[in-house]
Amino acid sequence: MNIWTLSRHAFSVIVLCSLFVATAAFGQGAASAPESNFVDIKRVDPTIVIDLRYGGSNNFTRRPLYPPGMPAMVRFSVAQRLVFAQKYLKEHGYSLKIWDAYRPRTAQQQLWEAIRNNSYVADPKEGIGSMHTRGTAVDVTLVDKAGKEVAMPTEFDNFTPAAMLYYQGPNPVVRSNLKLLQKAMARAGFYGLRTEWWHFCAADWTTYPPVPEIQLLAQGPHSDL
Repeated sequence: MNIWTLSRHAFSVIVLCSLFVATAAFGQGAASAPESNFVDIKRVDPTIVIDLRYGGSNNFTRRPLYPPGMPAMVRFSVAQRLVFAQKYLKEHGYSLKIWDAYRPRTAQQQLWEAIRNNSYVADPKEGIGSMHTRGTAVDVTLVDKAGKEVAMPTEFDNFTPAAMLYYQGPNPVVRSNLKLLQKAMARAGFYGLRTEWWHFCAADWTTYPPVPEIQLLAQGPHSDL
């Protein structure tokens, strides 16, 4: 298992795998990165709310699966699509909230061992694995202008039929909220997962290989990233 070295300061992102992925710093006047690069979503669009559930104990395993301070990362092309979806949602008075983004294989293995159900968690040792490990998938919900989560069919990681992509419940507010989220993500080039209303994947995910682990190297407090 790889060792993660972290601090509370800003991070430099280095992918340790056969594919070299350069880091990209985002801010005012920053240059665009190649589409396959991994980037911190918050650096690309600071208005997107980040709450990585597997970074803490507020998830179905009741323990952190990510190291402290891990940023929400995706491929740059995926981040661009999130920016597009965010712009559309802000025009309607809402914002994206990210529950999960890039997921290292070690965390995927822990999730699989906890549930062992391919309808909700991909076995990292079989088939295509998780699209999160490719940096092409996100788990998201909506928040209002006050930053409060809006009503949705279920909470995150609700492994029941109530969490299906197509809402069958009676609440018109939930139906409207989910429809808005799905419309924003579809317009941005994402599609949903049948069993999880919160999961969206970039349509071209097959063009990006899995990246088993990423090492985050701590930088000083004045780092650009």
